[in-house]
Amino acid sequence: MFSLQTLRTSVSSFPHGVRFRSQLAPRQVQHIKRHKGRVPIPIGGSTKGTTLAYGEWGIRIKGMGVRFSAKQLTTAEEVIKRKIKVVKGAKVYLRVFPDIPVCIKGNETRMGKGKGTFEFWATRVPTGRVIFEIGGTPIREELAREALRQAADKLPTIMEFITRSTPPRLGNLVLHPEVPAPTAAAQPVETS
Repeated sequence: MFSLQTLRTSVSSFPHGVRFRSQLAPRQVQHIKRHKGRVPIPIGGSTKGTTLAYGEWGIRIKGMGVRFSAKQLTTAEEVIKRKIKVVKGAKVYLRVFPDIPVCIKGNETRMGKGKGTFEFWATRVPTGRVIFEIGGTPIREELAREALRQAADKLPTIMEFITRSTPPRLGNLVLHPEVPAPTAAAQPVETS
Protein backbone atom coordinates (compact mmCIF):
# COMPACT_ATOMS: atom_id res chain seq x y z
CA MET A 1 0.00 0.00 0.00
CA PHE A 2 0.93 3.66 -0.20
CA SER A 3 2.54 5.32 2.73
CA LEU A 4 1.65 8.85 3.75
CA GLN A 5 5.10 10.07 2.69
CA THR A 6 4.65 8.63 -0.84
CA LEU A 7 1.27 10.32 -1.14
CA ARG A 8 2.70 13.65 -0.02
CA THR A 9 5.54 13.56 -2.52
CA SER A 10 3.24 12.64 -5.42
CA VAL A 11 0.83 15.50 -4.68
CA SER A 12 3.42 18.03 -3.61
CA SER A 13 4.37 20.83 -5.93
CA PHE A 14 7.66 21.41 -7.69
CA PRO A 15 10.91 22.02 -5.77
CA HIS A 16 11.48 25.22 -3.85
CA GLY A 17 13.45 27.98 -5.51
CA VAL A 18 11.82 27.68 -8.93
CA ARG A 19 11.85 30.78 -11.13
CA PHE A 20 8.85 33.14 -11.23
CA ARG A 21 7.39 31.84 -7.94
CA SER A 22 6.43 35.37 -6.88
CA GLN A 23 3.89 35.65 -9.69
CA LEU A 24 0.47 34.09 -10.03
CA ALA A 25 0.83 30.32 -9.70
CA PRO A 26 -1.21 27.46 -8.26
CA ARG A 27 -0.25 26.41 -4.75
CA GLN A 28 0.00 22.73 -5.62
CA VAL A 29 0.09 20.76 -8.85
CA GLN A 30 0.04 17.05 -9.38
CA HIS A 31 1.98 16.98 -12.66
CA ILE A 32 4.39 19.80 -13.50
CA LYS A 33 4.45 18.99 -17.24
CA ARG A 34 1.35 19.08 -19.40
CA HIS A 35 0.36 18.87 -23.06
CA LYS A 36 0.41 22.11 -25.03
CA GLY A 37 -3.34 22.13 -25.79
CA ARG A 38 -5.29 24.64 -27.86
CA VAL A 39 -7.25 27.79 -27.06
CA PRO A 40 -10.92 26.76 -26.81
CA ILE A 41 -13.42 28.02 -29.39
CA PRO A 42 -16.86 28.76 -27.89
CA ILE A 43 -19.24 26.89 -30.22
CA GLY A 44 -21.71 25.67 -27.61
CA GLY A 45 -24.55 27.71 -26.17
CA SER A 46 -22.89 28.78 -22.90
CA THR A 47 -22.34 32.48 -22.19
CA LYS A 48 -20.76 31.85 -18.77
CA GLY A 49 -17.97 34.29 -17.94
CA THR A 50 -18.90 36.83 -20.64
CA THR A 51 -20.66 39.37 -18.41
CA LEU A 52 -19.64 41.23 -15.25
CA ALA A 53 -20.07 39.39 -11.96
CA TYR A 54 -18.29 41.50 -9.31
CA GLY A 55 -17.50 45.01 -10.53
CA GLU A 56 -19.13 47.86 -12.42
CA TRP A 57 -16.65 48.09 -15.33
CA GLY A 58 -14.54 45.50 -17.11
CA ILE A 59 -12.75 44.32 -20.23
CA ARG A 60 -13.33 41.16 -22.22
CA ILE A 61 -11.71 39.59 -25.26
CA LYS A 62 -13.11 40.86 -28.55
CA GLY A 63 -10.42 39.44 -30.86
CA MET A 64 -9.14 35.89 -31.11
CA GLY A 65 -8.83 33.71 -28.03
CA VAL A 66 -5.31 33.70 -26.66
CA ARG A 67 -2.95 32.17 -24.10
CA PHE A 68 -2.06 34.67 -21.36
CA SER A 69 1.07 34.19 -19.28
CA ALA A 70 1.14 34.97 -15.56
CA LYS A 71 3.56 37.82 -16.24
CA GLN A 72 1.16 39.49 -18.71
CA LEU A 73 -1.78 39.26 -16.29
CA THR A 74 0.31 40.56 -13.38
CA THR A 75 1.57 43.52 -15.44
CA ALA A 76 -1.93 44.46 -16.58
CA GLU A 77 -3.25 44.20 -13.01
CA GLU A 78 -0.49 46.48 -11.72
CA VAL A 79 -1.34 49.07 -14.38
CA ILE A 80 -5.00 49.09 -13.29
CA LYS A 81 -4.12 49.31 -9.59
CA ARG A 82 -1.73 52.19 -10.20
CA LYS A 83 -4.37 54.11 -12.15
CA ILE A 84 -7.29 53.63 -9.71
CA LYS A 85 -5.39 53.94 -6.42
CA VAL A 86 -6.73 57.51 -6.08
CA VAL A 87 -10.19 56.05 -5.43
CA LYS A 88 -10.49 54.81 -1.85
CA GLY A 89 -11.79 51.24 -1.63
CA ALA A 90 -11.59 50.44 -5.36
CA LYS A 91 -10.95 46.78 -6.15
CA VAL A 92 -9.60 44.90 -9.16
CA TYR A 93 -11.02 41.45 -9.92
CA LEU A 94 -9.03 38.99 -12.05
CA ARG A 95 -11.49 36.54 -13.64
CA VAL A 96 -8.96 34.09 -15.11
CA PHE A 97 -6.09 32.27 -13.40
CA PRO A 98 -2.86 30.90 -14.91
CA ASP A 99 -2.81 27.22 -13.94
CA ILE A 100 -1.28 25.62 -17.04
CA PRO A 101 2.47 24.92 -16.88
CA VAL A 102 4.36 25.79 -20.07
CA CYS A 103 7.55 23.87 -20.77
CA ILE A 104 10.14 25.03 -23.31
CA LYS A 105 13.19 23.32 -24.79
CA GLY A 106 16.28 25.38 -25.55
CA ASN A 107 17.12 26.66 -29.03
CA GLU A 108 19.15 24.42 -31.35
CA THR A 109 18.35 21.32 -29.30
CA ARG A 110 18.34 17.96 -31.08
CA MET A 111 15.16 15.91 -31.31
CA GLY A 112 14.34 13.57 -28.46
CA LYS A 113 15.73 13.78 -24.90
CA GLY A 114 12.24 14.30 -23.48
CA LYS A 115 10.08 17.31 -22.80
CA GLY A 116 11.63 20.69 -21.97
CA THR A 117 11.85 22.20 -18.52
CA PHE A 118 9.12 24.23 -16.82
CA GLU A 119 9.25 27.88 -17.90
CA PHE A 120 6.11 29.81 -16.82
CA TRP A 121 2.42 29.55 -15.92
CA ALA A 122 -0.29 30.38 -18.45
CA THR A 123 -4.03 30.18 -19.08
CA ARG A 124 -6.01 29.67 -22.27
CA VAL A 125 -8.87 32.15 -22.68
CA PRO A 126 -11.50 32.01 -25.47
CA THR A 127 -13.14 34.92 -27.27
CA GLY A 128 -15.72 36.81 -25.19
CA ARG A 129 -14.35 35.96 -21.74
CA VAL A 130 -14.10 38.74 -19.13
CA ILE A 131 -10.51 39.24 -17.94
CA PHE A 132 -10.57 42.15 -15.47
CA GLU A 133 -13.31 43.93 -13.52
CA ILE A 134 -13.17 47.12 -11.46
CA GLY A 135 -15.59 47.77 -8.60
CA GLY A 136 -15.82 48.00 -4.84
CA THR A 137 -16.79 51.68 -4.74
CA PRO A 138 -18.31 53.98 -7.36
CA ILE A 139 -15.68 54.91 -9.95
CA ARG A 140 -16.10 57.50 -12.69
CA GLU A 141 -16.47 55.96 -16.13
CA GLU A 142 -13.65 58.08 -17.61
CA LEU A 143 -11.17 56.84 -14.99
CA ALA A 144 -12.27 53.21 -15.36
CA ARG A 145 -12.17 53.41 -19.15
CA GLU A 146 -8.64 54.85 -19.14
CA ALA A 147 -7.32 52.32 -16.59
CA LEU A 148 -8.75 49.36 -18.49
CA ARG A 149 -7.53 50.76 -21.83
CA GLN A 150 -3.98 50.91 -20.49
CA ALA A 151 -4.28 47.34 -19.18
CA ALA A 152 -5.65 46.14 -22.53
CA ASP A 153 -2.60 47.62 -24.24
CA LYS A 154 -0.43 45.24 -22.20
CA LEU A 155 -2.33 42.14 -23.36
CA PRO A 156 -1.78 40.39 -26.72
CA THR A 157 -5.30 40.56 -28.15
CA ILE A 158 -8.10 43.05 -28.87
CA MET A 159 -10.24 43.90 -25.84
CA GLU A 160 -13.56 45.70 -25.38
CA PHE A 161 -14.79 47.85 -22.49
CA ILE A 162 -18.00 46.55 -20.90
CA THR A 163 -20.48 47.71 -18.28
CA ARG A 164 -23.27 46.04 -16.30
CA SER A 165 -25.72 46.64 -19.17
CA THR A 166 -23.50 45.09 -21.86
CA PRO A 167 -25.11 41.95 -23.35
CA PRO A 168 -23.30 38.58 -23.14
CA ARG A 169 -21.19 37.15 -25.98
CA LEU A 170 -21.10 33.76 -27.61
CA GLY A 171 -17.75 33.81 -29.38
CA ASN A 172 -17.90 36.65 -31.93
CA LEU A 173 -21.70 36.91 -31.64
CA VAL A 174 -23.15 39.51 -29.24
CA LEU A 175 -26.46 38.23 -27.84
CA HIS A 176 -28.87 41.16 -27.60
CA PRO A 177 -31.94 40.58 -25.43
CA GLU A 178 -35.14 39.96 -27.33
CA VAL A 179 -37.62 42.83 -27.40
CA PRO A 180 -41.15 41.49 -26.97
CA ALA A 181 -43.41 42.22 -29.93
CA PRO A 182 -46.46 44.36 -29.13
CA THR A 183 -49.60 42.29 -28.74
CA ALA A 184 -52.97 43.06 -30.31
CA ALA A 185 -54.48 43.91 -26.91
CA ALA A 186 -51.82 46.52 -26.21
CA GLN A 187 -52.38 48.46 -29.47
CA PRO A 188 -55.07 51.15 -29.51
CA VAL A 189 -58.10 50.37 -31.65
CA GLU A 190 -59.15 53.07 -34.11
CA THR A 191 -62.86 53.64 -34.59
CA SER A 192 -64.36 55.73 -37.33
